[in-house]
Amino acid sequence: MTQQERFAVRRPGDVPLENLVDLVRSYEEHITGVAGCTREDILLEAGHPGYEENGWCLTGPGGQVFGWAALTAHGTTLDAALTVRPGRHAESAARTLLARLLDRADELGAEQGRPYALTVGGVLSGDEVVPSILQEAGFAPGTSASQYTIDLTAPPLPPVLPEGGSIRQTGPDDLGALHTVHLNSRGNSPKTEDPALFGARLRRLQDAGGAALLMEVTGRPTGYVLTRAVDGKEGRVLELAVAPALRGLGIEYALLTAGLAELRAVGVTRARVLLDTGDLHDPESLGRVLTVQAAHTVTRFHRAGD
Repeated sequence: MTQQERFAVRRPGDVPLENLVDLVRSYEEHITGVAGCTREDILLEAGHPGYEENGWCLTGPGGQVFGWAALTAHGTTLDAALTVRPGRHAESAARTLLARLLDRADELGAEQGRPYALTVGGVLSGDEVVPSILQEAGFAPGTSASQYTIDLTAPPLPPVLPEGGSIRQTGPDDLGALHTVHLNSRGNSPKTEDPALFGARLRRLQDAGGAALLMEVTGRPTGYVLTRAVDGKEGRVLELAVAPALRGLGIEYALLTAGLAELRAVGVTRARVLLDTGDLHDPESLGRVLTVQAAHTVTRFHRAGD
């Protein structure tokens, strides 16, 4: 059996979901010592528009997945993810899939008549393969975020609201306000500029049992948090956004604790939270108010010249 026969690049839809979960869990455990990925996490990723056309898996003998890459368009930016299984095939898997990402970015740019900026996010600190392959291809490390695992077996502190503040579940009439906050927030994650795509993503979350909480101060929308229980006792804080003019008033912490309380109310005992440098005014204080079980740094790489 030749190397070419043993390995193949396939579309994600042609790969069993459990094999993708196994890949990501192997990656997480190798770097952090803990595997947290669930089926629902993979399904969330698969829910992005164009996922099947813009995603690839490198499979080997027995259908084992050695690498997975996908990209999502956010306005003029293509935000990609690249994960490879630790081991002797990691470098070749990363190069193979990065080539697919670069080729697809060029194709989409030609179709739209404009170049796209390309970023690759979700790279855990301690990954010894993907960063070096990205830098060989002209990428440089850019913004970073902190990934926390929060113990919810004890109730989170109740949210402390600013004067005139309230937090409630969102409704259909709130979509425009949420999108405005999303676009204007200072977080470093790529923004979904198309309001229809943003609304579709929010509806998918809510249809899957997730929650969207909106904070208002004297009737003015000032921030929101998106959460979802993903697997029995596991939960995710998927997004937290605050209007820039109101940062520093404790709105970030109020939304975070409200989102964690929402998860705990549906039986979640452990939640993963990804907070970039624009999410919290003082990220170091998180461990003083919540039970942080683990913390890791996640980096987004930017292609030089984008």
